[in-house]
Amino acid sequence: MILAVDFDGTIVKHRFPAIGDPVPGAIESLKLFKKLGVTLILLTMRSDGQKYGDVLTQAVEYCREHGVEFDYVNESPRQKEWTSSPKVYTHYYIDDAAIGCPLRTEQGEKPWADWRFIAPRILSMLAEEQREEQETARRSWTSSRRNGAGK
Repeated sequence: MILAVDFDGTIVKHRFPAIGDPVPGAIESLKLFKKLGVTLILLTMRSDGQKYGDVLTQAVEYCREHGVEFDYVNESPRQKEWTSSPKVYTHYYIDDAAIGCPLRTEQGEKPWADWRFIAPRILSMLAEEQREEQETARRSWTSSRRNGAGK
């Protein structure tokens, strides 16, 4: 599974160009996903060298300091084998600005992603993906046994 995850409003609360407070559950969820073999892409509008300084590098370092290492940042290099599109290929996008993303808010704050709902949904999809892979492997093994490959 490949997940593209936004930064501001999804991993941290909105404070751009500063880094906001952590969004509850985001870092812990991303660490778990990584441990379970998920490919993580940080997909953010932050960039370096603009009028706000190296805000992309700051976001990557923030995540690294909190134990989250992304496989890619603002790209999915494997897609270059089959497309020249600049849109990042992923199975799922987690972004506070996405329609349907569960949100939380506090008085006077911009809404942020609600990981109490996001994490269980991703874990459920990951478990289903693994069940499908196991079933495919089982069918392949059974088929090869029927055809005499196991003798």
